Amino acid sequence: MIPLVKPFLPHRDLLIPRLEQIIYSGYIAEGQAVAEFEQKLSELIGNPYCLTMNSGTAALHIALLLIGVKSGDEVISTALTAEPTNTTIVLTGANVVFADVDLATGLIAPESIENCITGKTKAIMVVHYGGMVCNMHRINAISKKYNIPVIEDAAHAFMSSFNGQYIGNNSPYTCFSFQAIKHLTTVVGGLLCLKNEDDYTRAKKLRWFGLDKNVARLKSDITEAGYKYHMNNVNATVGLVQLECIKENVLRYIQNGLFYDKQLKNVHGVILLPYYEGTEPSYWLYTMKVERREDFIKKLEDNGVAASPLHLRNDRHSVFKAPQGMTPNLDQFYEEFVHIPCGWWVTEYERQQIVDLIKSGW
Repeated sequence: MIPLVKPFLPHRDLLIPRLEQIIYSGYIAEGQAVAEFEQKLSELIGNPYCLTMNSGTAALHIALLLIGVKSGDEVISTALTAEPTNTTIVLTGANVVFADVDLATGLIAPESIENCITGKTKAIMVVHYGGMVCNMHRINAISKKYNIPVIEDAAHAFMSSFNGQYIGNNSPYTCFSFQAIKHLTTVVGGLLCLKNEDDYTRAKKLRWFGLDKNVARLKSDITEAGYKYHMNNVNATVGLVQLECIKENVLRYIQNGLFYDKQLKNVHGVILLPYYEGTEPSYWLYTMKVERREDFIKKLEDNGVAASPLHLRNDRHSVFKAPQGMTPNLDQFYEEFVHIPCGWWVTEYERQQIVDLIKSGW
């Protein structure tokens, strides 16, 4: 079976000696390896204010805390995402307000965001689902018009681009996941990209109990309680080795995605998704719409190819207390969309097999 997702780890000859060195160094908590990993990520993304976390969920939580989201507030979000996008909002005590999606892309719709804004709206959470980039031109304009900050959940979108820059440079808060099956994995981990030094300094304290690492522990004074959200040297070392091959790996996702864009165009029963102006996806998942989705999935799986919608729409979870029938575009999109294998493990031969299977009908 060609899987839909698969972890990538460098060859043991590259990774294991570096891991052994750090594991037996006597310093496996947050230290120099974490600082070096952050520096290299900053250089790659082009943003000097990059902070690693122990998960993408932690990055989302701290972003919400930096904004000041609290009980009684509202955060506009999307239901088409993995659950942590929205469970972190609930952790602050705020209410999730689900905007509808663009029927053509499945990404959060700017006009629906604007319609959801009330006097209680404290933040807008957008998700670059599957590596596709949201309509940030319109969303930026809404953020500016109403003075409401945007958090970009870019868990799927490492090295996707907007306006010629990698994601992580546009909004005041951008969050990445380095969980097992993402473009770049540190086994578990995350990244928070910020836009100013004040947020960077505060976030650095919040990820480590509220303590300032630049002040001796016995002389520290916690003024704001924080969390144990920091990355450690072991995970950072995995990340450092991963960065040595990340461009090549992400390029393989992109090459496969572009191949599907070309080869599946005008195929009966398939509707391809457009990409917004100024955006370039990194194709963590290849997403499209198909007729008779269950038949499509069965046809591929019977021939050794995984296919799935992968994520349960979040408004089906009772924790969010979401009213039904308020997102008609998502209702339709959710019944039609599906993902096919697109990642680093899909060879040129296998991607052609997948295209031929789809073209043969279902």
